[in-house]
Amino acid sequence: METENQILSTQQSLDIITKMIRQAHGNVKRSSIYLILWGAVITLANLGMFGLMWSEYPRPYLVWLIAVPAWILTIYISYRRGKNVSARSHLDRINAILWYSYGIAIFTLTFFGYKINYQLNPIILIVSAIPTFVSGTIIKFRPLAIGGILLWVFGILCFLVGGPWQYLLGAIAVTSGYLIPGLMLRNNPD
Repeated sequence: METENQILSTQQSLDIITKMIRQAHGNVKRSSIYLILWGAVITLANLGMFGLMWSEYPRPYLVWLIAVPAWILTIYISYRRGKNVSARSHLDRINAILWYSYGIAIFTLTFFGYKINYQLNPIILIVSAIPTFVSGTIIKFRPLAIGGILLWVFGILCFLVGGPWQYLLGAIAVTSGYLIPGLMLRNNPD
């Protein structure tokens, strides 16, 4: 009778780890739609906010309402994909929990943003850097990890500039941190 706890060789252990990374990479690649969707929505909202503030529109923050349909679409896509997932590795679960935690943090910041006069752009960019960088590291996709670093750098720069310029930097940050890596991931042949 075979024992339940077999001792794996070094090569077998490396093969299992490599298989998990490939599977996580494939699952994240299929989920690149979220990076593309949110990269486009947040870039447009930042550019809209920048333009509306320069034109002295009285309620420039209304541009952020474009995030509402994006949330609905995200929930719908997530629900549909959840029904079709055949296999999830431990790394997939960690990555999913990381992004769910991020979503909760962003919702909390947005909900209580009035406490800091809605000066959220630098904070959101810095918080966004964490799951982006970690996901890029988990799946060994360098452009996504670099995107996380760029979100962090632009978040710091946003603290150093005022008013509308934060939103222009935010648009550049999200384009370089989410949108471009998402498109690269989508088109990656691996």
